Amino acid sequence: MSIEVYRDAWGVPHLRAADPDELAFAQGRVTARDRAWQLEVERHRAQGTTAAFLGAAELDWDVFARRSRLADTARRCYERLAREDAPTAAWVRAYVDGVNDGLAEGARRAPEFAATGLAAGRWEPWTPLAVWLSTHILFAGFPTKLWREEVARRLGEEWTGLFATDGPGTAGSNGWVVAGGRTASGAALVAGDPHRFIEAPGVYQQIRLACPAYDVVGLAVPGVPGLAHFGHTGPVAWAITNAMADYQDLYRERLRRLPDGGVEAYGPEGWRRATAHTETIEVAGGEPVVIEVVETDRGPVIIGGTADEGDVGGGLGDGSAAASAVGHSPVPEAVSLRYPPRVTSALGFGVLPALLRARTVGDVDAALDGWVEPVNVVQAADTRGGLLHRVAGHVPVRHRSNPLRLVPAWDPAHAWEDAPAPLPRAEVDGHAVMANARGLAAPLGVEFAPPHRADRIDALLGASADWTPESTAAVHTDTDNPSAARLLAAVERATSLSPAASAVRDRLLAWDRRMDAGSTDAGLYAAVRGAVVRRLAAHEAFAALREPAPYPALFRPWLALGPRVAFALETLLAAGPVPAADLGRIVREALAEVAAGEPPAAWGVTHRLAPWQALPDPDDAYRPGLGGDHDCVLSTSSVPGWTDLSARASAARYVWDLADRGRSRWIVPFGASGVPGDPHHLDQLPLWLRGELAPVTTDWQYLTKERG
Repeated sequence: MSIEVYRDAWGVPHLRAADPDELAFAQGRVTARDRAWQLEVERHRAQGTTAAFLGAAELDWDVFARRSRLADTARRCYERLAREDAPTAAWVRAYVDGVNDGLAEGARRAPEFAATGLAAGRWEPWTPLAVWLSTHILFAGFPTKLWREEVARRLGEEWTGLFATDGPGTAGSNGWVVAGGRTASGAALVAGDPHRFIEAPGVYQQIRLACPAYDVVGLAVPGVPGLAHFGHTGPVAWAITNAMADYQDLYRERLRRLPDGGVEAYGPEGWRRATAHTETIEVAGGEPVVIEVVETDRGPVIIGGTADEGDVGGGLGDGSAAASAVGHSPVPEAVSLRYPPRVTSALGFGVLPALLRARTVGDVDAALDGWVEPVNVVQAADTRGGLLHRVAGHVPVRHRSNPLRLVPAWDPAHAWEDAPAPLPRAEVDGHAVMANARGLAAPLGVEFAPPHRADRIDALLGASADWTPESTAAVHTDTDNPSAARLLAAVERATSLSPAASAVRDRLLAWDRRMDAGSTDAGLYAAVRGAVVRRLAAHEAFAALREPAPYPALFRPWLALGPRVAFALETLLAAGPVPAADLGRIVREALAEVAAGEPPAAWGVTHRLAPWQALPDPDDAYRPGLGGDHDCVLSTSSVPGWTDLSARASAARYVWDLADRGRSRWIVPFGASGVPGDPHHLDQLPLWLRGELAPVTTDWQYLTKERG
């Protein structure tokens, strides 16, 4: 092999090889050496086997992964890929071979293996597809349909849209492209930052992939070959955000047990046999758990089960009408999930090598026509002045109620059409912004982010025609909080306050609305906001929603009343079942509560990073104080009223310069290495916290070649 591995000053791997397959092998091997623990956790998550070494806390995920058939869907997708696109399948296999070649060495460096007793396993050719599926299966937020069901049933049909907003259970991003006419160099800039649940090690891997066919820098998803989301080939660069499209459906299923132990489901053509088998989930420190995995013609059953399991439908009904029609006793309902890769046996992996070969926005555009999941808004620019702003992915065409609620499996009106929906695109006039708001992708979704981030970025970009990679950092780190305006207006209307509460009111009205980490006024605002949210959630108007929803704990981020109130606060202060007089009282009481307590600390004292780790590390180095807030461009999401800790923030930041790729910039929250104690494990964190970006080094003479 002719593989060469170089490192820059931040430990980022720069790989050279003789051809794309050898380069894919190198990418897999270096990722396994740098991030063996992360890769194995992701493999086990995709297979539903994490409880075997992490314990019962991971059981809910494992049950969902098994029941939703993630690994089996990945196998199907790989088999179709191998039949229809053999070169891409071979490229994926080469990556897997590299992972398997490097895992043993990587596992020896990672202390987590010894701590859990886990031995490095073996990756299969379909494993990268399974990792991709498990990473994105919740991106479209299908559990929100369960929430709407509960709101309709408990509060009334008229209130199902009351809490419509992206919340902590979703993943979003900022992104923008600036045409050459508005930059200092005369060439375009592509920039942004994906917002995800922050994990340690990070969910994005900085890497360079070079062979005679191409030379690309970008952000890879560990466990997946290529650069699916963010890349710069030299002549063209691309980036994505979550389109907030709705492309997964939940069906009410009626199931019955057959005398032979099998299962039937009631669909448009009557009772039809479902596939069913049992699987055993091993649990570290506990007894094994046996589950039944059922799949109907609509899709895998992810909630509930068969008739001999009792009322598993969570109050969805007992199916007595269907049972009576065929002369059987009543049967319970369950819920099945229909998602595109399970239906089409395609994930769009053929797009990945095509992106690496891209030289123009036309190449990127053509490649993305084959994309499936998740559905993204994509922006791209090239050195010829070409610009791209479009949606990519597979959105099924179906009945208008499918994106909103659970739909009956037995009604043929809710079937998917064969061809997917057409995908919107737009011209770029000076600059374009993508920030999960209702806009380009509006025809494809239901709930979007409020317009605050998109509007703020648009305003900032419009204020200059001389943008550079360096000046873009000011956009990434903007802490203006437009969503505070409605609560501040309610504070301004508050009357009959004590002197102390009036002083709090006056401070808030003089506040500059910036959620800076060192700002005590931002801390004061957060304290008042939290008090308002708690009182609002406790109001009698929402009493019916306080009982836990009868669904798996995995879906709680979408189903808990407190977070729903917190993220819909703007709407609830202007509309909803709480009378205006009660809203005024709630704000007065919140001001009084904060005034009577200890003065709130600066925002960054309580608003601290709280990354997910498979093995939690108590080291405070992972939990620094943060600026920003959910609706700031510097989007750092907490759950107002319940915790100021931030689990979601910028998983990376980047600026791709089309004038000179060597002037591009990037940063991740922690570092290039997933190994605790490695010099590059946490070395980027100080820059990330300050909003600075590290240089993208492209000149090989300034890189250090690894030996061996």
